[in-house]
Order: sequence, then C-alpha cells, then structure tokens
Amino acid sequence: MKLLVTGATGFLGSTLVPLLVEAGHEVRALVRSAISLPGVEAVRGDVRDKESCARALQGCEGLYHLAGLVSRDPADARKMYDLHVEGTRNLLAAAEKAGVRRVVLASSSGTIGVSPTRRVATEEDDYPIETVGRWPYYLSKIYEEKVALEAARRGLPVVALNPSLLLGPGDSRMSSTQDVFRFLMGRIPVMPRGGISFVDVRDAAQAFVAALDRGNVGERHLLGAANWEFSEFFERLGRIAHRPPPLLRLPSPLKIAAAHFLERLARERGREPDLPQSDVEMGECWFFI
Repeated sequence: MKLLVTGATGFLGSTLVPLLVEAGHEVRALVRSAISLPGVEAVRGDVRDKESCARALQGCEGLYHLAGLVSRDPADARKMYDLHVEGTRNLLAAAEKAGVRRVVLASSSGTIGVSPTRRVATEEDDYPIETVGRWPYYLSKIYEEKVALEAARRGLPVVALNPSLLLGPGDSRMSSTQDVFRFLMGRIPVMPRGGISFVDVRDAAQAFVAALDRGNVGERHLLGAANWEFSEFFERLGRIAHRPPPLLRLPSPLKIAAAHFLERLARERGREPDLPQSDVEMGECWFFI
C-alpha cells in the first residue's frame, strides 16, 4: 500500500517508518525540510498548508498522521493548536478528497487517562477536561482527536491510537524522555505523588503497523505496557543509573505553590525554570491506563 507519513522524523515516526518499509509498503514522508530517509520518498510541505496536504496525498491509499509538538510550555499553546487541530483538519479534509482507505492518527493517552486520584482509565472514559484543561498540549490533542473522530463519523476510516509515555532508543529531541534526563541531572528535588503509564516505542510502533489493517475505525485504542507510581519509576531508574531517587516528600499544594514561586522568579531573571509549575502539577496526577 502507498502510505503518507507525517512526523516521520520524530521519536515514534523514526521507529515506525522502517517497519512499514520492511512490510513492503511504499512510504512517502511529508517533511518541512530536506531530508533523506532510506527507502522513503520525502516531499516538502507542512500540514498547516492545505495545498501541501493535497499534493502529499496524491496517489496514497493510507495515511499515518504522527506530526506534532510535545511541549509543556504555555507559550506554545497557539503553535500546538495550529499544528494539532488546524493541521489535522487540513490533512483529513485532503484525505477525504483523495479517497484514502485508512487513516491512523497518533493521539495520546493523556486525552483519556489523567486523574487527580489513583484510577485506571479505559477507552470508554470521557475527556478529562477539568484536569488537563490548563495544559495546552493535552488540550490540543483532545481537540485534534475530536476533529478526527468527527471525520470518521462522516465516513473517513480513521483509527486513533493513544500511546502512553514512550520510552526507548532514538528520542534525540527528548520529547518523551525529558523527565528521565531531569532525574539524571538531579533536577527533580521532590518525589511526585502520582503515577505514569509507559510503553516501549518499538512496541508502540508495532501496534501502529497492525492498526492499518486491524484497528477499529472511529474508535480510540490505548497503548500502554505498565503503570508505575512515580516513586517506583524513579527508584528503579535510580538503581539503573546509580543515583538516589528524590527523598523529599511534600503535600501537593505546597509543591505546586513552591513551583509557581520558583518559576516566576526564574522568568523574572530571564531564564527557564528547572521544573515548571505545569510539570509539578502533572506529577501530582495519575496517568494510568
């Protein structure tokens, strides 16, 4: 099958594309700058440009939409909305016109499985707007997912996959492994209260390959391998890296208030905070699926 892949150079995309080529698919990648990918036809363009989407989809039977921006910075809210929501709307409209037979969308488990209390979410859960509404990344992914599922109701065969935190080799931009890096650099001074779900990026990529034929159209599919409290996550990571886990434990309101103060102080001094308030808030939630 001839496939268009957006986000082919990202963490998930760079793991997925070789699997698609190996499976015998003819892969075209929509990229914003000139790049050479083995066995892949690279075409220049941007999902935020309607003409780019139409050109890239010419002759394609399938579409993997992985392009996105992972950021916890509120200043990136507009950029994420334009990319995740408007870009997805452009791409799916072009896919409808091109008669694409299957669309696989990379969403996020954060559109489903985020809670201020310890619980395990399922695909039947509603969007956790009250919890994630102040975090632009997850909010934009919810709106993106709504656009995609609405297209599915109109007849476009869209399958949404919702991977949890991706870990594994190849995250050169540290889009998913930034908290591991922070821990290794000693920049997580207080143990978060909540918990995280994670999955090996290689396993997630295999699920994306399978979704082309076996995913349920118009439905969401959570992808996770394990649910760990942050205490267990950092204790295990500490044993591997020979570093002590964060020992200090504080009530959530105190942690969030301290993070707010330190972030404001850092920005007043013209530098980025070591641990932004939004990151501390997320650490007090459970992302179990």
